[in-house]
Amino acid sequence: MSIAENILYFDEQLRNTPCRLVAVSKTHPAEKVREAYDAGHRLFGENKVQELVEKRDQLPHDIAWHLIGHLQTNKVKYIAQFIDTIQSVDSLKLLREINRRAEMFGRTLPINCMLQISIADEETKFGMSYEEAVALLQSEEYRQMNYVSITGVMGIATNTDDEEKLRQEFRYLRQCFQQLKDTFFVAKDSFREISMGMTSDWQLAVAEGSTMIRVGSGIFGERHYNR
Repeated sequence: MSIAENILYFDEQLRNTPCRLVAVSKTHPAEKVREAYDAGHRLFGENKVQELVEKRDQLPHDIAWHLIGHLQTNKVKYIAQFIDTIQSVDSLKLLREINRRAEMFGRTLPINCMLQISIADEETKFGMSYEEAVALLQSEEYRQMNYVSITGVMGIATNTDDEEKLRQEFRYLRQCFQQLKDTFFVAKDSFREISMGMTSDWQLAVAEGSTMIRVGSGIFGERHYNR
C-alpha cells in the first residue's frame, strides 16, 4: 500500500480508541514525510536530532514533531525552539537542560515531555526506573521548572514475539502511569499520555491502554540505515 493508504488504515484502526499515531520517519527522506502530510497527518517522530532538524527545515511548520530517541543534553539546544514533545526524558539532568533551553528561547508554551520508563529486559534500551521517576517528580528543582510540562510516560518493550511478555511490559507501564497520575498529577488533565507500541506490537499496546503508538515501517516501509 502507499504511504497515504497506510495513514488511512491506521486512522481507521484507531478511530474508536483514545490512541493517536506518531508516524516515525527516521531514515526516510522528507519527501516521504510530505506524502503522509499530504494525506492529512501532522504528528511525526524522529530518533536523531540532526535528522529531525534537517527534515523540519524542508517541511511545513505546522507539523508536531516528537523526539522519541535518546537525547543528549548537548543536543537539546538544536530543537528546543520548535519541538512539540520530547518523549525520551530519562533523567533530571536532561529535563533541567530542556527547561533551560526553552527559557532561553522565550517559548510561550512549555515543551511537552514524557518520562521514559525502562520496561524491557534489554540493557541496551534507555529509560529510568519507576523509583527514579518518582524521585524526579519529588525534587524541588523540578517543581521550580516553568518551561516544561510532563504529559505522560513512554516505554519501549522487549524485542520479542512473546505476546504475554509484551502484555506484561505494557501493563507495567500503564501501572506506572496510573501511580504517577494519582500521586503527582491527579488534578492535571495534561498528564494523560502512555506512549507504547510500535509496528510489530501496536495492537497489543492499544489493547493494554496506549494513547500513542509509534509506527515507522508500517507506514513508510523498510528502513535504510545508510544515512
